[in-house]
Amino acid sequence: MSTAITGSLHDSPNGIIASYLKRTRRSAEIYARACKLMPGGTSRQASFWEPYPLTIDRGKGARFHDIDGHSYLDLINNYTAMVHGHAYPAIVAATQQQIAKGTAWAAANEPQNRLAELIVDRIPAIEQVRFTNSGSEAGALAFTIARLITGRTKLLMARYGYHGSPLEFEVGSFGKEGPVTHLATYNDVSDFEAVLDQHGHDIAAVFLEPVLGASGIIEGNPDFLHGVRAAAHKAGALFVLDEVLTLRFNSGGCQTVIGIEPDLTMLGKIIGGGFPVGAVGGRADMLHVFDPSDLQVFHTGTFNANPVTMLAGEVSLRELTPDRIAQMDRQCKTLQSGLIAAASRHGLPFSTNRYGSCLNIYFSQSAPESSVLREDEMLMNNFHLACINHGLFIAHRGLIAMSTVTSDEDITEAIELADMAMRDVAAEIT
Repeated sequence: MSTAITGSLHDSPNGIIASYLKRTRRSAEIYARACKLMPGGTSRQASFWEPYPLTIDRGKGARFHDIDGHSYLDLINNYTAMVHGHAYPAIVAATQQQIAKGTAWAAANEPQNRLAELIVDRIPAIEQVRFTNSGSEAGALAFTIARLITGRTKLLMARYGYHGSPLEFEVGSFGKEGPVTHLATYNDVSDFEAVLDQHGHDIAAVFLEPVLGASGIIEGNPDFLHGVRAAAHKAGALFVLDEVLTLRFNSGGCQTVIGIEPDLTMLGKIIGGGFPVGAVGGRADMLHVFDPSDLQVFHTGTFNANPVTMLAGEVSLRELTPDRIAQMDRQCKTLQSGLIAAASRHGLPFSTNRYGSCLNIYFSQSAPESSVLREDEMLMNNFHLACINHGLFIAHRGLIAMSTVTSDEDITEAIELADMAMRDVAAEIT
């Protein structure tokens, strides 16, 4: 059997696709309307898949329901952001009270202080924090800080890394250099050193994820991360660690586990408790560029640090305890083993990358350097739709992320549903 099966969902409609079309007719209708109003019917590329995405009506705990009335066990949790699942009672209660009092105003609010204190207390490298409305904004803001401090205009990141949607970072996620973007190979210190030796005089900052997320949950070697930090500082550039996804892995982020101190840290996702959020943290002398007494750059946002998001983020962080992190890690490891065994039973090529509570799957004998380079699109697309047909929801690129409200029984059910989905996929291989 080939270890890489490619193709398109439109090559030959099969039973999996036919079942999906039959059970999601209202989602199809809503998507058709959306296509008239938005390019491609979506404002978020990561939530699109062929032939069209589900439309979700409501969610609670580890499950949500689509507009056609079907229930799903959610194993992606909004691309890792919903670390406590959907409609988490403590977050709902706190935000409902705040919404009744008002959602935003052009003045200060006290909840932002409490969330900032939590972040500063948990992450030793952060003395102060500046809030934004997304991880993408946090990346752009970190680059702004680096440019101001160094007087330089370019950045260096890992090829196939992901730091949000600004063009400076987006080109890198597809392995292409841009006008201000240099690339080097992840987990290869010498490659980063070579780029810094040649272009260091122009590079304001090196951006790295301690675990590549969008590329398929690829763990960074600690020696690599420490080596790149040293090389960045030798070249006079800042070292920025992107913990937007990875803060879920440890109370103090991966930097605490690795024992590394970045100049700036990007945050997002779980610090918003299900609401749009982003943040940049670092030493006070670096964030001084925003101090009104000596303002060096004007940074604002109508909904930056609004009290609803700040309250939700405070609850989210307080409730993400070391015990609950360990529980998610254990469950993800159990799920990984169950998926590997199911693929073997059905004769499917299969491999995984896992770190903590996140997992990425591939229908190939080994995982590629990046999900961008995967060659199993047909199998993965069919498996994704087959999972939906059986009431299991994962990312169409194979990403899975646990939540604190996922039970051991849910994991057992997920393995059973995935087994049925793999059976359907194997039955359609000719």
